[in-house]
Amino acid sequence: MPLYEHVVLARQDLSGQQVETLVDSLKEIVSENGGTVPFVESWGLKSLTYRIQRNRKAHFTFMNIDAPHAAVAEMERQMRINEDVLRYMTIRVKQHEEGPTAMMQKRDRDDRRPGGGGRGRDR
Repeated sequence: MPLYEHVVLARQDLSGQQVETLVDSLKEIVSENGGTVPFVESWGLKSLTYRIQRNRKAHFTFMNIDAPHAAVAEMERQMRINEDVLRYMTIRVKQHEEGPTAMMQKRDRDDRRPGGGGRGRDR
């Protein structure tokens, strides 16, 4: 089956539990249509570069999907209807990468910097 990487941006006023429920419903849609979601990673609440529907922040979630095109098309159709989803992007890939995504690697790298990785003046 084709492999996809999928990113969902959910509204900022949703709780973490509501975002998890949204992601679980997307996983259920994929599995009902003959696919699997082997990996899900929450990138957290992040600031947006520009406003989207009056939102300055969004909950970012990354998913690896192994499913036929019809399953991904149905999932995207459901997201277009859902008011909690601000944006989404699905990309077909040749293979899924192992381990944490680049977004999580960046966060780990920032956490290891001396002084907390902040922009402080204690240099």
